[in-house]
Amino acid sequence: MIMHHIADSHGWHILDWNGHAVSIPLPVILWTSNGLVVFSSAEFHHDIEGHHVVEAGGLQFVNKHEKIYYAGTEDKPIDLSITKNVFALLVGAVVILLIFFSAARYYAKNTNAAPRGLAGFVEPLILFVRDDIARGAIPEKHLNRFVPYLLTLFFFIWVNNLLGLVPFFPGGANLTGNIAVTLVLAAFTLIITNVNGTKDYWMHIVWMPGVPTALKPILALIELIGVLTKPFSLMIRLFANITAGHILVLSLVSLIFIFESVWISPGSIILTLFISTLELLVAALQAYVFTMLTAMSFGAAVEEHHHDDHAHAEGHH
Repeated sequence: MIMHHIADSHGWHILDWNGHAVSIPLPVILWTSNGLVVFSSAEFHHDIEGHHVVEAGGLQFVNKHEKIYYAGTEDKPIDLSITKNVFALLVGAVVILLIFFSAARYYAKNTNAAPRGLAGFVEPLILFVRDDIARGAIPEKHLNRFVPYLLTLFFFIWVNNLLGLVPFFPGGANLTGNIAVTLVLAAFTLIITNVNGTKDYWMHIVWMPGVPTALKPILALIELIGVLTKPFSLMIRLFANITAGHILVLSLVSLIFIFESVWISPGSIILTLFISTLELLVAALQAYVFTMLTAMSFGAAVEEHHHDDHAHAEGHH
């Protein structure tokens, strides 16, 4: 039950009522040998072997553990479906846009007034990301290039972490606990860092100044591995922390049903409440850590190493 809950799905399960599942079907979009095939996930039905099957576009498909195959084979079409996590991502994006468009409208109408309402809530967070995260890691002349992305990253992770803690629709999706999502975020950090890397940055990776020549190839290999392992650690950290939180909350609730005793429920509910409160802190903390480490990567990429040139000149003198 727990693994099914935290996994992605082609439909959004809401609740069970009188033994029947109440869910929102989502569009299944497949690129197949017959071209594009689109149908609702509600069209899947159980065959005599208990598999979820559907016939569409002249082909028959079977859904095994939320992976769609051609019926009777182990071959898969290209799945472009709007799954539960994709839908949750769109919901999160809409929430973020509503927050910031609302704040922007307030500033447009009240240019000299102190921020109030939503604008008053958002402004300290924006200043925190700019002044406490970005400015401390990135040289001032490069700051404005990276702050918009860092703000987007921080609010995307934080808002979707919070939505994942909401136990009813449209919350409850394990979006930031999906390793595909954290992989894309880490890949953006990797690409932006290395595309903006200066000559000094690459020199310190591939041909480290100030060390014996014999050691430079070894250090280059270590540094190149480090270029990949840093975003990899970002990906795993966010994925593992958010997924662990979901599993822990669901495990504590499940204790009531495992022991089949009403006397377990008070302890289970109290522990669940405590962990859920802790998860509110973790939601913000993980957004902060991911954004801070990304800012540090950007800062390292654009930093100018004047001290190396100075040391080189002193050596000649």
